[in-house]
Amino acid sequence: MENKPYNTTISQRFRGYLPVVVDVETAGFKAETDALLEIAAVILTMNEQGSLQPAETISCHVQPFEGANLDPKALAFNGIDPYHPFREALPEKQALDHVFRPIRAAVKASACKRAILVGHNAFFDLGFINAAVERTAYKRNPFHPFSTFDTVTLAGLAYGQTVLARTIIAAGIAWDPDEAHSAIYDTEKTAELFCHIVNRWHSATDERPWLAQSGDD
Repeated sequence: MENKPYNTTISQRFRGYLPVVVDVETAGFKAETDALLEIAAVILTMNEQGSLQPAETISCHVQPFEGANLDPKALAFNGIDPYHPFREALPEKQALDHVFRPIRAAVKASACKRAILVGHNAFFDLGFINAAVERTAYKRNPFHPFSTFDTVTLAGLAYGQTVLARTIIAAGIAWDPDEAHSAIYDTEKTAELFCHIVNRWHSATDERPWLAQSGDD
């Protein structure tokens, strides 16, 4: 962690929450019954000038939990074979720990109180994360349990778009459709988008109301 560019500059910007961009790949749409198959996260940091930027990417393939539903249409869409030997997937609790440990360390290094999930349709990703946490009785979930930053809403405001690919293109960010629907690729592009929108707002105004506010709940 000492080589990661985390600092306390970001701690005041979002009420003491550290934005972490997350994308999950799943075997369906129902978090309680359908398998979680892949998690990717990009932890963000802020430089001394107040610009938000990606700092670290973490990812993990996940073994379907016992009794999980595997919707063939979902698997055809994301191209994942849940039982392929080269996936090197981890059981859910180990997968959560693999992703959560560096996030907790970044929260601490950034002097933040908790992580907040950033996602494109963030309720979907947080729903699967929360369901896995509950199934595995994981005790140290770094994420706020219900608050999120949703790039769909931000994209609608900034670009009049809601589809990730169209928004990325509208923002002038490179997009490769052949890489889409990989958790890592989608997460890194969503992170670029979120940073791009926040930084444009930062550059467009001298107002910094968050500097006068506390980080109280």
